[in-house]
Amino acid sequence: MTNPTRPTAVITGASSGIGAVYADRLAARGHDLILIARRADRLDALATRLQASHGIKARPMVADLSTETGIAAVEALLQSDTAISVLVNNAGLCHVGPIASMTAAEHSEMLMVNLVAPSRLAHAVLPAFLARNTGTIINIGSANSVRPFPGTAVYSGTKAYILSLSFALQDEVEGTGIRVQAVLPSATATEMWDTPEFKKLEVPFEMLMSTEAMVDAAISGLDQGELVTMPSVADIDDWNRFDAAGRDLFAAAANAQPAPRYRAA
Repeated sequence: MTNPTRPTAVITGASSGIGAVYADRLAARGHDLILIARRADRLDALATRLQASHGIKARPMVADLSTETGIAAVEALLQSDTAISVLVNNAGLCHVGPIASMTAAEHSEMLMVNLVAPSRLAHAVLPAFLARNTGTIINIGSANSVRPFPGTAVYSGTKAYILSLSFALQDEVEGTGIRVQAVLPSATATEMWDTPEFKKLEVPFEMLMSTEAMVDAAISGLDQGELVTMPSVADIDDWNRFDAAGRDLFAAAANAQPAPRYRAA
């Protein structure tokens, strides 16, 4: 059980990589943890280590977010535990390859884990956050949210969705005590880069940011009040210009008439 006197953070995809580092960092900040992933042995080991090193309570929960059963189980948890104050939507899946060469099952799996699960988990936790006027949702997207590259069509589409979802949620909770942050890392040294399909991309290892550096930057961005954090982008004005251009383009589209170039002569 978690401690009702301490805040609790729920982290999906917590058994390794980015999720495991978030677990360590939030435990160091005094959060009890609910660690969600598919691999029970890794979750158990991580929970034991974090409890010993940080003096917090860590509860492993095995759930497969590519399935309706797994998503529903985590939804029920988020709706029932009033100590939960942070949701880190980190679980993600990427199959690499031209869209025509991939299977429908691979497409569906990415959509469930990367798109359906974070949407429904945010939906499940928000009513309690709104009732208490406090809470934090951290959505892990990708630099691919703003520009995909060949071989990542479905994956990049799901991450673009995460960015749009985060934008909309930020507008919906504006003026409340709830924070929604989108984190858009570039290539990060997680285990997926050890798989044969990722090795085909031939990305030099020195171009991969460590998971520790990525998470520390993302948490620093959260502390600074950033709505969107791109850990590897040195000049924040690069993001600000991109964001402003998107807002201007959206405003320009609010027009009941077709643009002159589309009108008959």
